[in-house]
Amino acid sequence: MSADHPKPEELGEEDLVDYEEEDEAPTEKPTENGKDTTKKGTYVGIHSAGFKDFLLKPELLRAIQDCGFEHPSEVQHECIPQAILGMDVLCQAKSGMGKTAVFTLAVLQQIEPIDGDVSCVILGHTRELAYQIAHEFERFAKYLPNIRSAVIYGGVPVRQHKDLLSSNPPHIIVGTPGRIKDLINQKILNISKVKFFVLDECDKVLEELDMRRDVQQIFKETPHEKQVMMFTATLSKEMRVVSKKFMQSPMEVFVDDETKLTLHGLLQYFVKLQENGKNRKMTDILDALEFNQVVIFVKSVPRAIELNKLLIECNFPSIDIHSGIRQEERIKRYKAFKDFQKRILVATDIFGRGIDIERVNIVINYDMPSSPDSYLHRVGRAGRFGTKGLAISFVSSEPDSEVLQGVQSRFEVAISELPNEVDQASYMTA
Repeated sequence: MSADHPKPEELGEEDLVDYEEEDEAPTEKPTENGKDTTKKGTYVGIHSAGFKDFLLKPELLRAIQDCGFEHPSEVQHECIPQAILGMDVLCQAKSGMGKTAVFTLAVLQQIEPIDGDVSCVILGHTRELAYQIAHEFERFAKYLPNIRSAVIYGGVPVRQHKDLLSSNPPHIIVGTPGRIKDLINQKILNISKVKFFVLDECDKVLEELDMRRDVQQIFKETPHEKQVMMFTATLSKEMRVVSKKFMQSPMEVFVDDETKLTLHGLLQYFVKLQENGKNRKMTDILDALEFNQVVIFVKSVPRAIELNKLLIECNFPSIDIHSGIRQEERIKRYKAFKDFQKRILVATDIFGRGIDIERVNIVINYDMPSSPDSYLHRVGRAGRFGTKGLAISFVSSEPDSEVLQGVQSRFEVAISELPNEVDQASYMTA
């Protein structure tokens, strides 16, 4: 982590907004100028073209190579050529397809750093997401030492941000809307020279009315002439209209329609059982399956705490993340899991969107989510970027069955009962 980033132990205690109980708006079929833009029969879309074909800076290509990326995903192939030319972009693509890399590379390719000027503002709806985006900028700017980035969110003392921004502000700021707006209002942050404005998981940022007001206020402080890019996995018709109000003739990219939003290579099963049989079944599954890393989703903070405690007592390498934990500790645990120090994560839906952990190949819905959209975002933690994965959902009530039915009909997928044995090769990438 660079010196521009607050260390985990310096982060404050303020909790971010907890979206656990919210249903998400359904997505519409992707269209552009009234035409269906669905690419039939494509999932991962690994093209024979490499990143070299985008004519990126040699320093970026070197960093991409260091990260082990060879071929762009479908969404990268669609977006990057136009994005690096400065075109506004509105992009919906399923989880795990490398959307973050699109705007990271587009900004780093075009930015001409001027000392004292903030050139780019990127907003996300949670601090974990902001932290992750900032990490992506660090990875891709590895050979561009003149470009500095920082992550800014609430809970950190304002004085710390004042020190960071007063002398020689970073060129790229990633943050949550609330704290960014406060710093602008206090004249600590000047974004009058911004050339790039990005919203990640834009539907979540704009759905929440308070957050939308903050974004609008921030947006008004930026110059009229700038590049605006917005990315999300699910985008309702209403949110699409709202998003486009921030843009000038954006290129609209909707990779795969909603029936293809489930991930290719992801095995999906359900288990019918009583509520009191969940713990036993959970430990049986973890004993029986080979895995890299597992995320287990529950519906509330107390359940996350209890299940994590139980798993630790049973000698499983488990850790939990939820809104009941102080922010500094949450970032620490997120980092520990990402760095493979723990192999099992028990989480509420606060972890269900936008968070990318490469080694996760099994997701278990200990509690069924409240909607098909939530299901999509949860299971999207496994099988990232077209790799294999396994999703298992516990169904213990009538509402659970209804959500499962909704998932199957909406995404046109048949989810069958978990067999006694699952072939390891079917969900573990060789």
